[in-house]
Amino acid sequence: MFGLTAIPALKAQSASAPMNDTSSLKVMVEARGIVKVLGDAPNQVKVLKGVDLDLNAGELTLMMGPSGSGKTTLLSILGCILSPTEGQLTVAGHPTQGMSKEGLADLRRRHVGFVFQGYNLVPTLTAVENVMLALDLRDINGPEAHDMAAEALEQVGLAHRIKASPSKMSGGEKQRVAIARSLAGSPSVILADEPTAALDGTNGRAVMELLAQVAQDTNRAVLAVTHDHRTLEFADRIVRIDDGRIASSERPKIDGTSVPSEPTAH
Repeated sequence: MFGLTAIPALKAQSASAPMNDTSSLKVMVEARGIVKVLGDAPNQVKVLKGVDLDLNAGELTLMMGPSGSGKTTLLSILGCILSPTEGQLTVAGHPTQGMSKEGLADLRRRHVGFVFQGYNLVPTLTAVENVMLALDLRDINGPEAHDMAAEALEQVGLAHRIKASPSKMSGGEKQRVAIARSLAGSPSVILADEPTAALDGTNGRAVMELLAQVAQDTNRAVLAVTHDHRTLEFADRIVRIDDGRIASSERPKIDGTSVPSEPTAH
């Protein structure tokens, strides 16, 4: 168990906002008309075909869709790893159109945290050192970085494992270190790519419970790309993408609709 209910750093959504009202939520990511073409003529492939998507602070959004639908490409664009061929993207109030690669990298370092399916931990570093590595990329180092990394690990229930190396951790612990790394530096957006795919049911559920609590912060948006139907119950919003387009968007907790056990085919 994480024991996260006693952790003040994971802020709950403001009680002043009605549970069925999203108008007061801040838009942390705004994507309009996103098109992405990969490859060179005559073998070009249009992976994204005009995607409009907002990510609100205080919400856990799940993105689902078949293989080849454009999920990973869209995640990479929202995280400023790739640039769209066409369209406009704003991250934490910063328009990215016309930004250089260096500018995008700086925006990504300051405002975006990533959680990967394969954890992407450095095997020779301890848990706290792995989190400090992310802070070093944000030009935060020394004792300040150590304290911030230790705090992030405490937030995910791993205060007792800060000196453990990845080889001594379970899969669930590794993913929690990865989430702590994404939280370090208080990014505006957390993007998770199949965060439960390598985990068993118990650890997968625990990781989703953690992401759902992280998403309660009204200054942060969380998006998780997933094929795991067990994650649906944790979603504030479920977005389905198919053939490079947003096929549907629903908020089961607000709409009062039941969460399907299987994704809807489009």
